[in-house]
Amino acid sequence: MTARPEPPRQAYLEPHRRYHTLVHIEDCLARLAATPGLDDRERGLLVQAIWWHDAVYDPLRPDNEARSADLARQALAAAGAPEADIAEVERLILLTKGHTVEAGDRLGALMVSIDLSILGAEPAAYAAYAQAIREEYAAVPDEVYRAGRARVLEAFLTAPTLFPDPAFAQALDAPARRNLAAEIDSLRTA
Repeated sequence: MTARPEPPRQAYLEPHRRYHTLVHIEDCLARLAATPGLDDRERGLLVQAIWWHDAVYDPLRPDNEARSADLARQALAAAGAPEADIAEVERLILLTKGHTVEAGDRLGALMVSIDLSILGAEPAAYAAYAQAIREEYAAVPDEVYRAGRARVLEAFLTAPTLFPDPAFAQALDAPARRNLAAEIDSLRTA
């Protein structure tokens, strides 16, 4: 992918963000940089999808990914990207809403796995992530937040696969499941 619009850095500096910040984007880009077997176009598509996937982030809205994909489309089109590349970046961004990837979709599997990689972090890093997410949802009453967050985490925990990319699954599935179970337990006992 040759078109490279200016990344939406300012979006990640919004004051309500605690986890969905430039640090998250930098972590995702570092994970991508360590991923072998991608050609320049594939890597470029993933770089753009990573930069734009949380460009819009309002924890109380259900359409953040769609709005982020729309911003990516506008920026990529203005930079002269081919329609096929724009559509692929949009598709990759939209996968981060439901985190469901069809078999054989390597770029989709990488995008979702990279985005969710925090789930398999060391326990202290995971705890910091969980606290940052709670701070992003500060407007939600504690009891409502705990119940909703537990439902989301249980859906992840009961899924047969957390990370659709095999390398990410091998490295991160077991620690992610431990982290998810621990957070669910803390949400229920709080």
